[in-house]
Amino acid sequence: MRAEAPPAYAVPVIDATDLARLEQQLGRTPYPPLRVACRCVAGWPVVVEQPPVTPDGTPFPTAYWLSCPGLVHAVGVLEGEGGVKALEARLEQDPELAAGFDEAMERHRALRPEFGLGIGGVHSERGVKCLHAHVAFALAAPPYPIGEALLAEAGGLPTRCCMEQMT
Repeated sequence: MRAEAPPAYAVPVIDATDLARLEQQLGRTPYPPLRVACRCVAGWPVVVEQPPVTPDGTPFPTAYWLSCPGLVHAVGVLEGEGGVKALEARLEQDPELAAGFDEAMERHRALRPEFGLGIGGVHSERGVKCLHAHVAFALAAPPYPIGEALLAEAGGLPTRCCMEQMT
């Protein structure tokens, strides 16, 4: 069964095609998103904005979810190469970078005030949990130089849709 848009949202901001595409991308029924926050060149979702809770009421503290399989893989490679620890080390050494990080974390907390969590659902001030969440935040809520730099390190937004290449 495909996910339906939550009934609490009076204006439909995502359609059945988006939901079907998300299901293809994720390989599972998606939690119903509020909207597609970023699309690829072919119109497929790249980032979706999620409601603060899942349909069963479970908290969903991450506002933006990266859905493009090609980009998810590329960012996963960065994480696998020690990208989380590398970013944490850069934040300790660069006050300007840290200030931009702090500002983005506060913007995320404002999106999810009921949780008080930063990007990726982190509790700590300078903790980094998931590079995917930082890239998603950069694409959905720019400007965010750290997420934009991570996106560039991952190869940027694909110029061709990875999903259309698979079909």
